[in-house]
Amino acid sequence: MSGAGRIAAAFETCRTQRRAARIPFLVCGDPSPEMTVPLCEAFARAGADVIELGVPFTDPLADGPTIQRAAGRALAHGVTLSQSIAMAAAVRARIGVPLVLFTYVNPILRMGEEAFAERVAGAGVDGVLVTDLPLEEGEGLRALLMDRGVDPILLVAPTSGSARIAAAARAARGFIYCIARMGVTGAREDLPEGLAGEVASIRDATSLPVGVGFGISTPHQVKAAGAIAQGVVVGSALVAFIEAAVARGEMVSVVAQVEKEASRIFGT
Repeated sequence: MSGAGRIAAAFETCRTQRRAARIPFLVCGDPSPEMTVPLCEAFARAGADVIELGVPFTDPLADGPTIQRAAGRALAHGVTLSQSIAMAAAVRARIGVPLVLFTYVNPILRMGEEAFAERVAGAGVDGVLVTDLPLEEGEGLRALLMDRGVDPILLVAPTSGSARIAAAARAARGFIYCIARMGVTGAREDLPEGLAGEVASIRDATSLPVGVGFGISTPHQVKAAGAIAQGVVVGSALVAFIEAAVARGEMVSVVAQVEKEASRIFGT
């Protein structure tokens, strides 16, 4: 199975098990390039249904301080888009969990859209989410990805009106990424009150699963978000946990610790 098949199958499995998909996030190359594959394997053992791999970028507008620091560490190791795709290929060789590459448009344009689509498909990447590519300007890249069996994952924000939600729903494949709150990524205390309504509006417009992210960091939040959406993304909390473990000088045991922490947050 490849491409869109893995994402669809993962969400279908979760549907039959009456639970939301568990979607952890990791920045490629953080805390070191050698750790990306072992950490993804830890996520898989912790029950991940889909894994998001963030490409480090110098101007990550959608990301809060925690993920910005992770991107900075990866960039200090010289990690590029090309190397991130190579890391994704190495992860794919070890685990069957669907992989979504989370990136920005400038590195793609520098590589070339067609070359990018070819390379991510060849690496076994299942979906691509380009955070700063406007819906109206992404048709060409979406077509290149879909022609190669890679799902374009689109974002829907709390400010998206019904017309824009419908347009995103028509263009997306795999799942819709619902931004839980305005602002950047980062752990928060509570889920926003309007999240259920936002998810309901998206579900009215599409049969695609809806994954919720931005600010989800605790087992309680995961459970609450999973009750209204088909997938739950946890990013900053896991990235911060890795950062703290490394700062304590626990690099050797960080993989085992991350597996345990991911299991705790996702309730597996």
